[in-house]
Amino acid sequence: MSTKTLSKEAEIGLMNFFNDRIDPLDMARAIRQVNLTLALGVLNDQENIQINAAKLGDSFYWLNELAEILDPYLDLE
Repeated sequence: MSTKTLSKEAEIGLMNFFNDRIDPLDMARAIRQVNLTLALGVLNDQENIQINAAKLGDSFYWLNELAEILDPYLDLE
């Protein structure tokens, strides 16, 4: 486990993200939905991914939003 601390910008971004954008419990559910769907998709030869495509899309959106707070990539010029 890393002992690295977050930058002040990342800390503020995370607080704003969870206060203004998505509830932490909903984020945890999104992460678990992605993990479950991808794991089952691999095990079941992609069938489960097609069935849960809408949920998976929402989960990927929130994971990308979180990733952008932690390590901005898409907003760089």
